[in-house]
Amino acid sequence: MTTTVAGETDRGVLFGGGAGVGKSRLLREGVARLDPERHWVVTANATAATTGFPLGAFATALPAESPPRVTGAGLLRWAADVLYRQAGSRSLVLAVDDAHLLDPLSAALVHQLARAGPATLIGTLRTGVDVPEAVRALWVDDLVTRIELDPLTGADTERLLRAACDGPVDTASAARLWELSLGNAHLLRELIQAARDGSALVRRYGIWHWTGALPLSPTLADAVDHRMGRITAPVREVLELVAFAAPVGLSLLVKATDGAAVELAEERGLIRVGPDDRRTVVTLAHPLFGAVVRQRCPLTRVRRLLADLAHLIESTGARRHDDLLRVALWRLDSDTARDPGQLLRACRQAFGRFEIAQATRLGRAAVAAGGGFDAAELLAALLALDDRAAEAVRVLDAVADELTGDRQRTRWRCARAAAAFWGLGDARAVELLSTTSARRSTVAAGDPTDGGEPFEPVSPRNLAPVKAVEASMRLHLGEPAQAGRLAREVLADSAAGPEHRAVATATLAHMEAASGDPASARARLDALGQGCLTAPHVRLAVEAARGAALVIDGSPGAVDDFLSAGFARVARERDFRLGGGLLTVLQAQAARLRGDLAVASRLASQAAGELSDGHGFAVLAHAERAHAAALMGDADLATEAMADCDRLRRDTARLLHPWVEQARAWTHVAAGNRREALATLDRLAARMRADGLAGHETTVLLDLARLGSPAPERARRLAATVTATAAPAVFRYVAAVAAGDGAALRGAAEAFAALGLHLYAAEAAAGAVTVLRRLRAKEAPEAALRLAGSLARCPDARTPALEIEHPTLTHRERQIARLAAAGVASKAIAEQLYLSARTVDNHLMRVYAKLGVDGRHRLAAALRALPPEE
Repeated sequence: MTTTVAGETDRGVLFGGGAGVGKSRLLREGVARLDPERHWVVTANATAATTGFPLGAFATALPAESPPRVTGAGLLRWAADVLYRQAGSRSLVLAVDDAHLLDPLSAALVHQLARAGPATLIGTLRTGVDVPEAVRALWVDDLVTRIELDPLTGADTERLLRAACDGPVDTASAARLWELSLGNAHLLRELIQAARDGSALVRRYGIWHWTGALPLSPTLADAVDHRMGRITAPVREVLELVAFAAPVGLSLLVKATDGAAVELAEERGLIRVGPDDRRTVVTLAHPLFGAVVRQRCPLTRVRRLLADLAHLIESTGARRHDDLLRVALWRLDSDTARDPGQLLRACRQAFGRFEIAQATRLGRAAVAAGGGFDAAELLAALLALDDRAAEAVRVLDAVADELTGDRQRTRWRCARAAAAFWGLGDARAVELLSTTSARRSTVAAGDPTDGGEPFEPVSPRNLAPVKAVEASMRLHLGEPAQAGRLAREVLADSAAGPEHRAVATATLAHMEAASGDPASARARLDALGQGCLTAPHVRLAVEAARGAALVIDGSPGAVDDFLSAGFARVARERDFRLGGGLLTVLQAQAARLRGDLAVASRLASQAAGELSDGHGFAVLAHAERAHAAALMGDADLATEAMADCDRLRRDTARLLHPWVEQARAWTHVAAGNRREALATLDRLAARMRADGLAGHETTVLLDLARLGSPAPERARRLAATVTATAAPAVFRYVAAVAAGDGAALRGAAEAFAALGLHLYAAEAAAGAVTVLRRLRAKEAPEAALRLAGSLARCPDARTPALEIEHPTLTHRERQIARLAAAGVASKAIAEQLYLSARTVDNHLMRVYAKLGVDGRHRLAAALRALPPEE
């Protein structure tokens, strides 16, 4: 903008864009930067109110009295002369906001001044509206440059949120706020302010989270009203119906309202009409329109509208797949829901779509309408997934006396045990399932399960569900042998249903990965058909096993691919907070493996805030917080995060023991207690060896080697069985550390780097540099370059293996070394620095010795690997 005013480009610039995109702010900021000693700025404020008055936009800049009895052309000449006289020797700058609203004479004045010069125009205009011909001619005739300002991108929004909230905002919240604002800077600002004033933004573990509440402040409502404009009663009814029922079929909307009003709403840009599969549907043109319309619609009218919609669809046969869910929700919201079967079927459909909040509402209504055990079982599953396990147990206990038949009693046992085990952290809930247990719990939810009435024996044809759930529990209790036996029995049972087989498969896959064969684990999971993965809790078990296999495999790239696949998209786009939290933990683990520790720390903190303190995944999130902080050398944060992890640990989360204890070991390292770190890792390695979890043991051996305590014999034995992608590089590194082999360390660094494991690559390269420099090996400079390259990928890392002693060169030695590396001969260097050639050669000999190189040809690489001169 300053180059335009200075005359370095053309005669001006016009910024176009939608309302609220930031045009006016850009204009104000640009004008404020102009030097008033050099430029005379005339501000024209075009508004709808001034369009009917000649030169109304320039009313504040021109004298109150204009010349009497002059023509329009005379007024133009008079106005131009006045403005030039005001400018004097300074350059004239016209700052015109909303140029599309200029009255005809003001538009002609702007065009004349821009064409005649030497005035410069800086202006804004709304895209997509009628513009005066005199204004349009400005860019058509190449008098000014027109620049379109695009809406904010998602990344732009995240950066602005971080600045506005003085801290990072979690990814899902940022994405939702971007969707609500549609990249409009003005609306985003109002959204942030309303959310902060209404306590809808909360901070947990240093990350801001939006609760999902949308308090409509007066200023936010005014901003939306301004975009919507004046609305007639028929159009308002169209908007209300779409606000509560979108997406709604066009034909249905026309039947329920006034067709002419629908056309007018589309013409004014209030609704969007477009194809969806084989029908035409209607949605609101902006998400915030719905929030304002819904807030102002009387409850009685809402109920009438939705009841009428439900009746219209039911009268046509409700043939579409989503009609069931939509009609049930409309019946619920209009207080006309009476059919428990309809509510239960809709609840199952919402559950299968991972719409947990919708499904929970429908499940509660189905139970209240007399849906019996089937409704209670489904509601309990939903409540447990939504971190309300105590309520889930109460719902199940309320129907305990209504159970009929062995199949219902078995399902009740599985549901009751699952809610207590994973939701309440009650490890003894497994007794409800164990075929060796014969007692029923009769105590309140959350209390220990001892004593009670005898259970009736489970029929052999119903054992598969019990064994599948118990197998998963045994796995989480750290009992892999029992878990594997039960899971294999389920898969061998021809009566086992697809969901039970999926749970058993997930259990075995997790064990295979932990035992050192993640590829087989992934193949096992990939073989599952999608039909058995419709229930979110089953899908969660399967995808948790897949994620664990990828992390144990040491494949950050594969984790990234997984996080962009179907389950990840569904979990994040839908209302599945538990699944989204797990995915964020996996993102953090992948970032840590890559050595991107600042990102890993932020993601782990985000996951800790997303997950309820009562869930096992929250333990893993805090362990990752501690691990990333420790690797960055932040002992205080690592200790704090480890304390949070220990505070939340439960016996039902022993499956996470390897990751937790590795994080604990690195927390000890950060605190300067390497001895306790090694003891922690030694205990963990022995535990993994006893349990046959060679995959986890491999990563523990890697950590031991990184801390200078390699176990090469054990690594050699594991190499015969562990097939993880990163395993060959790990075993190569362990052997190289044990042997003090610089060339082998360099090879391990290259192998780690090829896998994207940049922190491990940097540590291996650091070890290679230390050894090779001591031996003055010719490979030392190349190893130092590998170190520099890997460190650039993990700049925040602060681990013991990276603490190498760099050679110190004097300022004069650096001068001479740089010149020599550039190919300058000793004699020329001596002349340039006023030294003798012999002195130059003596300096070079000392440089060679310090850097561990054998001549000039290796100087350049060695110098690039040195830290910068202070």
